[in-house]
Amino acid sequence: MKSSKLIGFGAYSPKKIVTNDDLSKIMDTNDEWISTRTGVKSRHIAEENEQTSDLGHKAFEQALSRSKLQKEDIELLIVATATPDLLFPSTACIIQKKADLKNAVCFDVTAACSGFLYALSIANAYIKSGKYKNVAVIGAEKMSKLIDWTDRATAILFGDGAGCFILQASDEETGIIDDIIKSSGYEGDILTYDYISAEKKITMQGSEVFKHAVSKMSDISKEILEKNNMTLNDIKYLIPHQANSRIVEGVAKYMDAPMDKVIMKVDHFANTSSASIPLAFCEAYEEGNIKEGDTLLFTALGAGITWGALLIKV
Repeated sequence: MKSSKLIGFGAYSPKKIVTNDDLSKIMDTNDEWISTRTGVKSRHIAEENEQTSDLGHKAFEQALSRSKLQKEDIELLIVATATPDLLFPSTACIIQKKADLKNAVCFDVTAACSGFLYALSIANAYIKSGKYKNVAVIGAEKMSKLIDWTDRATAILFGDGAGCFILQASDEETGIIDDIIKSSGYEGDILTYDYISAEKKITMQGSEVFKHAVSKMSDISKEILEKNNMTLNDIKYLIPHQANSRIVEGVAKYMDAPMDKVIMKVDHFANTSSASIPLAFCEAYEEGNIKEGDTLLFTALGAGITWGALLIKV
């Protein structure tokens, strides 16, 4: 059975940066209030004419360049997004046209903040089955188009961005070691976006989201480690979904993981939903903190509710 080797990765953040001080001019808040509660200091915000597919396309092009593949080599493109350009066609198909991926099968996955892990799990299964050899997975979000800028409870949390991994079938003992994904629609009402209603706003039961995020991300991380006869000592870094600093710190505490073993980039990216893990990964790699051969643990929880964990050797 083939392994899913990571051969390329890329990220893109919009050029426009909105700071907490900027938000204080349009709502009743300030930098101290936001940063002490969320860890967020600023976020990247896409321009009005900049779509989710544009962000994902730019992340893909960087990943493709690093992979040394040609466009015609990509056989499958999966885009994880909760903010598609349109309900249909899929954002993956829109990116297919922009990137000229003539040989790729393309579709979207919607699992909110867990979307990137869901998409990686699907890609891994396809590669292990032998159906596809080269697969691109993109997490891309334009969360700003969902935001009610008068709602202090949610507007301060989110940002825009995209990240991309390219996986290739390999006989080497590297790449994705294992993945676990789960869902429970019974708690789906704790985090929703009703695009049909007149209000069209994100609703969030903050304390419930925090409770489920910390417990489920921690528990599934412990589960995947135990399943593979590993401990925290066997991984270089834990990269959780970058929801906010309190959740990231809560997961670390619950798992007895020192913060120097946890990648956290929420201060300048904010919560970019399905893009948060690849964005954090790419920045940590560019900083020299992640190196070839390192074993990493990803975990996320998103609306649905959905959650998952994935072990990967870079």
